[in-house]
Amino acid sequence: MKGFSERNLGYMVQFARAYSEESILQQAVAKLPWSHNLVLLQSVKDAKIRNWYAQECIKNGWGRAVLIKQIKQDLWGRQGKITHTFQQALPALQSDLVQETLKDPYNFDFLTLADNFNERELEAGLVTHIEKFLLELGSGFAFVGRQYPLKVSEREFFLDLLFYHLNLRCFIVIELKKGEFKPEYAGKMNFYCSAVDDILKHEDDQPNYRFDTLSD
Repeated sequence: MKGFSERNLGYMVQFARAYSEESILQQAVAKLPWSHNLVLLQSVKDAKIRNWYAQECIKNGWGRAVLIKQIKQDLWGRQGKITHTFQQALPALQSDLVQETLKDPYNFDFLTLADNFNERELEAGLVTHIEKFLLELGSGFAFVGRQYPLKVSEREFFLDLLFYHLNLRCFIVIELKKGEFKPEYAGKMNFYCSAVDDILKHEDDQPNYRFDTLSD
């Protein structure tokens, strides 16, 4: 073979050195296009983290632009680091899956809101940019509705955002609040989660999860 530029030859040497002690056919990067591998080599120095991004590319079908964005926004650093009690409340396998699903913090830089925005404007912005919002949430999320109505004891209540997670097999309730946490928020969310379990949950579904999302 011939016709490679000096730059391409340099990338090939870099690639060979990065995986010199491993069988490349057994690596996730072997299933990625060369352009993806160049991004990983140039942007991610830690081999463990680089392999994690490669696996996520394969699992989620990311294009090169999405991969670059996720690296810039430190998806690996944010993935699954949210404070939780999943290990105490859930079976081991389900606890691990939930932890891998969540991030801390979520990045909503795609929104263009004034400094004094309110909760309804935040909600409208997320729904307007639903494709970017779903990308930030991660794989498996399916949008069910905004201001989703639930009727309990002849009274109607509305969930800010309702999702269903295809891997966790459960509903996820998102309640948007601006500012510091207040104790009454927890009681409201527990009520919503119980109502979703009673009204919407199929017998094969898992109990739903809640996101108490606070925005500064």
